[in-house]
Amino acid sequence: MRDPFAYYMEDPMARASMDWSTQPNYPRPDYLSSSRKRLVPQLLFKGGIFHTWQKKTAVALNKGFYDTLPPMKSVSKEKAEIAWLIYDLELIEDRDQKRYTLKKIDEVFTEFEPALLTITTPLPGRIEDFINLLQEKLDEQLETPPNNKTIEEAFRIGHS
Repeated sequence: MRDPFAYYMEDPMARASMDWSTQPNYPRPDYLSSSRKRLVPQLLFKGGIFHTWQKKTAVALNKGFYDTLPPMKSVSKEKAEIAWLIYDLELIEDRDQKRYTLKKIDEVFTEFEPALLTITTPLPGRIEDFINLLQEKLDEQLETPPNNKTIEEAFRIGHS
């Protein structure tokens, strides 16, 4: 963010409406990190307290963030322990003015424990695909390809 800010500060009046969204290092949301570092701990601790007290929880999320979560089993509003309130920004053009407004897109109702289990259970792909990807990355870093050296060989028991 420093480079675009420095560029803007060189001439703020002329660059007030600059669009740098196509530039390298343009900030993008890190939803995976947000779910692991923020959402899950909040659900575990605060949600766990509400769940123990048999109180319902509401979680308001951006649509883009919600879409990155694994599909959760919905239940009726009456049976729900968590209400997922999904919002997005909607561009409104009014005469010569453009502005964004927050709009509720959807509501999803779930039970506490199944939702938490779904969000916290990783869905790993095939180990072969992962090892192949690692091998490709390793090969890209080497100036000359290895002679019969692969990641799998490095971790074999009894390998010398």
